[in-house]
Amino acid sequence: MKELTKIEEILLLAIWKLKDEAYGVKIRQYVSKVINKDFTYGNLYSALNQLERKEYVAKRFGELTPVRGGRKKVLYSVNEFGIEALKISFKMKEAMWEGISEFALSESSIIK
Repeated sequence: MKELTKIEEILLLAIWKLKDEAYGVKIRQYVSKVINKDFTYGNLYSALNQLERKEYVAKRFGELTPVRGGRKKVLYSVNEFGIEALKISFKMKEAMWEGISEFALSESSIIK
């Protein structure tokens, strides 16, 4: 299993949190809010395609909607491989952050 990039991790978590609402527009809105900057559709779909190639997400089509001109939404869900990748990522970060408190990263702790 390959290590997740930061954006892959963010997208997997967003998809997991959004559950049945995990489609392009909602994922983009959520991620843009979390990272506090615009996340383009190009970047979004490129990363989603990569997650699909790595077999970390499943893609399915929703119902036809008149709002979308009769087109179906593409819905994403995190599968068992994606969950396992998130667990590994979480454990690695937890180990790296062990013993480091938020206060350790304060301005006064920086060596000048």
